[in-house]
Amino acid sequence: MTMADQANAPANKPSRQSTVGIGALLKGVVEMAPDALSMARHAPGMLIRSGSVKKTIGSVFADLAAKHPDRPFVRFEGQALSYGEANRQVNRYAGVLADRGVRTGDVVGILAENNTTDLLVVLATLKLGAVAGMLNYNQHGHVIDHSMGLLDAKVLIRDPQCVDAWETMSPERHPEHVLDYASLEAAAADQPDTDPTVTATLPASTTAFYIFTSGTTGLPKASLMSHNRWLANYSGIGGLAVRLRPSDTMYVALPMYHNNALSVSLGSVLAGGACIAIARKFSASRFWDDIIANRATAFCYIGELCRYLLAQPEKPTDRRHAVRVMVGNGLRPEVWDTFAERFGVDRVVEFYGASELNLVFVNAFNAKRTAGFCPLPFKVVKYEADGSPKRGADGRLRKVSKGEPGLLISKITERVPLDGYTDGAETEKKIIRDAFADGDAWFNSGDLVREQGFKHIAFVDRLGDTFRWKGENVATTEVEGALGELPAIEHAVAYGVEVPGCDGRAGMAAVTLTEGAELDGKALADKLYAELPSYAVPLFLRTVDQIEATTTFKNRKVELRGAGFTEVGDDDVWVLKGRADGYVPFYEGYLDEVAAAKVPR
Repeated sequence: MTMADQANAPANKPSRQSTVGIGALLKGVVEMAPDALSMARHAPGMLIRSGSVKKTIGSVFADLAAKHPDRPFVRFEGQALSYGEANRQVNRYAGVLADRGVRTGDVVGILAENNTTDLLVVLATLKLGAVAGMLNYNQHGHVIDHSMGLLDAKVLIRDPQCVDAWETMSPERHPEHVLDYASLEAAAADQPDTDPTVTATLPASTTAFYIFTSGTTGLPKASLMSHNRWLANYSGIGGLAVRLRPSDTMYVALPMYHNNALSVSLGSVLAGGACIAIARKFSASRFWDDIIANRATAFCYIGELCRYLLAQPEKPTDRRHAVRVMVGNGLRPEVWDTFAERFGVDRVVEFYGASELNLVFVNAFNAKRTAGFCPLPFKVVKYEADGSPKRGADGRLRKVSKGEPGLLISKITERVPLDGYTDGAETEKKIIRDAFADGDAWFNSGDLVREQGFKHIAFVDRLGDTFRWKGENVATTEVEGALGELPAIEHAVAYGVEVPGCDGRAGMAAVTLTEGAELDGKALADKLYAELPSYAVPLFLRTVDQIEATTTFKNRKVELRGAGFTEVGDDDVWVLKGRADGYVPFYEGYLDEVAAAKVPR
């Protein structure tokens, strides 16, 4: 099978996105009936958002611990803590941070794999009104240095498992206080276990998290999440859509530095007074065994996770579990039914959102193949080839026709504010002003969606210089920078391309070689693995004679992205086998191996 044949294989073509009709909504309403009382309790929090109310993540957790101290809160690798036990330890950790000068508005950097301590340190930070700076442990070298610079943390709590990130961080980026887990536990031993008094005084407008996303500069940006926006997810996704009960357990195998874990999953757990079961890392082969061992009834996902599970051989544990609901984003329409039927999951709570976005869509009505519903103001508009919104002759934006893909934008109002990034200039770049009327302001999501009816949307694609792979945002300029440091490469353009059977877009780069140079696939891969997170290392390299560097450069990137790895003429295409083999010439079956998660290794 040729590259073109593999890319266009009928079995891998996406199915048409469905519409959402009144029948699906009515069916969803009937299914909601048993949870009507709990939903009524959470509905005001979704519709009425006040930044001045004295309610935060820390106070929600403390209230649950006071009311239900013996109820299980967290499980990790066979160990469990109740709400009461966890709250007392959180308070001790808060005392350690306070003794080191952490006050409201200060930042605590957290560099950790998933574990109980990681979660409790986050809650301790929030109880003080400080900001939890959630570092991505896949970052290293100048990237982790950049992230630490953005945080300007007063304290860094580090998991000893995160060796690469810590050892490649420049010493000058270390804050005054750095504690590994052993130091933290020793310091916490003599701390009081009572709630900090400041927690009850904190308004919802207080900043809760810095979540790192890829930026147009090629280095991560820190998006802000306030308690107010987290509480909207807590009520909207957790209380109205996921609807966990106290007897439920949510299994979380996604990293805590992701919003899916920290906001969606934790919010759903606290909204239902349920239990959270944490996996250190995701494992496709052990997933259902771990679900069963933790007695989980729900789990969070990204589309890539679901694809890996479907690629596993069928086995009895596929349906021996008690999971009835899954929540996440990126489940492809063509595998939606297959996944739900194979694994026996009753409800798929797909949602659409972003760390920096001021609204979220959620599949509250259990419709099929939809990113969900949102009651807040948004529009789907026409766009330019480079991903920017398209203005008409009058300077205003235009909505797309019904069913046509368009750029999603969300209105910024006092009731639906934008938290933005730590860098105000970066926030302003994402704001569209005077879009439909003088003085209005809208946030540019950078994503293509299609309206499905009744305020539901389906996700179509990601625009601009950032694409998503392995559940992570990849900045093309960061990849181009790493490639440009290699002596053999004169110029590079990076972009994302679709791979049949995969979620998101895999990295691809078109490169020109310096005169007389040859491409050493192993050495090139070694260099990129050293410079980039593994998910950002491109899977495809296309060697070209020249790359335009003119004012039409962005259009050239669009053309390259459209050509992908099939329409390359006589150009050579190299593919990433993994760390051991590096890049090798494209070979038959490579795309199938990527789809089956066999490469790169």
